[in-house]
Amino acid sequence: MKKSIFFALTAILFFSFSKLTFADGGVYGPYPITLKGYSGDKTNSVKYTGQMARHALHDSLKALVKTGDVDQMMAYYNGEEGLSIVAPKSKDDFKIKQTMISEIGSGNLSKKTYKGTIAGWGNLTGPEVLEHMMTKAGEVEGGFDPNTGFDYTQLISKFAMGAVFYNQAVNSYLGKKMEVGQKPNSEPYKEGAYYTGKEHSWDEAFGYWGSAAHALTLTAEQNYNVAKKKDMASADFNNDGVVDLYSEYTYAHAYYASSYDKGGKTNYLATINQAFIDGRKIIVDANGRNLNFDERTKLLAQRDIITDNWEKVIAESVFKYAGSTYKDLAKLETIMDSNGDTTEAFRTYAKHWGELKGFALALQCGPKNLGETAEKLNRMMGLGPVLLNASQVVGIDSNGNFIKDQAQEWGEFKLHMLKIQKLMVDEFGVTAKAKDQLAEMEALASNMGSSDSAEND
Repeated sequence: MKKSIFFALTAILFFSFSKLTFADGGVYGPYPITLKGYSGDKTNSVKYTGQMARHALHDSLKALVKTGDVDQMMAYYNGEEGLSIVAPKSKDDFKIKQTMISEIGSGNLSKKTYKGTIAGWGNLTGPEVLEHMMTKAGEVEGGFDPNTGFDYTQLISKFAMGAVFYNQAVNSYLGKKMEVGQKPNSEPYKEGAYYTGKEHSWDEAFGYWGSAAHALTLTAEQNYNVAKKKDMASADFNNDGVVDLYSEYTYAHAYYASSYDKGGKTNYLATINQAFIDGRKIIVDANGRNLNFDERTKLLAQRDIITDNWEKVIAESVFKYAGSTYKDLAKLETIMDSNGDTTEAFRTYAKHWGELKGFALALQCGPKNLGETAEKLNRMMGLGPVLLNASQVVGIDSNGNFIKDQAQEWGEFKLHMLKIQKLMVDEFGVTAKAKDQLAEMEALASNMGSSDSAEND
């Protein structure tokens, strides 16, 4: 789709830091310097390079899991120096500007990972979970363990997105750092900075969201295709012939939002991006002074729009992959009943269950204590998927080894996938409902002979 003259002009302004014009037209930035007393040559107060570097670290780590090279995985997890970008890379006519992580920014995943315990993975802390998963990925071929059903590529990626990006944005930058007295707007974020405390906190949260700065100038499908590296024209906002991984690419939860929005039932990406833009304008209008009560109230309202919808995007993903897992189980039943070859179907099942598990663990890294909801979620999907030999991983011993025991009944596990979908509707109000299998619940519960089987345990 050809860009309008308006968007082309906006692009020129967006990438020209020598002349600052307030960002309109659905673009995040540039925003003027408002820090009182600043006398340097900076004209744009936006900077979230570390966040976008972490997205590239995550994408590269995900690509490396199948190699089984734990040292390499840990290098990207720890953000070591001199790392090339493994993913995303240029593809056909989708040309990416950067080839090294340092060309985007600096940072690491390890020090930003959720520090709380993860009940759904042996009560290890967030960093311990990722390190454990990476270690185990190094013990199997291609990042997949058929003896446990663990697809480490999916487990590591989906959990890391929540434990790092979602956690840092909603718990820290939009959480603690939005409190009165924390990172005040009348002072630099840190000594020597050219942006205020509130400006930079808000910007870094936007970076963790993973959206291209110009996302609102595109349709949901165009944003989705940018992430898939299928639409160079939509990605290359400043028309310089390359895609800038700092500002023109779609990552992580912003990508998943676009995947749901293109179905027409939701508008997560646009809603969140607009809230980020509206909130940043409130901060800009304060012009380097601390926000008054009215301004702060309005800013927190935009914050709540972001965090509530971000949570829903992750819940939508849990819903989707619970449905996919249910369908995989039904397919495996049919194959087993006919004594067919289950190899390919089991591999697909493990992938979808890994995505389900990773997103479910990620959902528990937010600001809310999910309490009973988290307990139900963890119990219904189990620590591991039900295996074809009717066993299941049920725990992790003190040496990090998996403990296996007799699995849930196959029919019960299928029903649990539907209960998880129902839980996402009841507790989080998901509406995209990709891979919706809830119509199967009543019949399945009836076949199991329980009048209350359709209720969540």
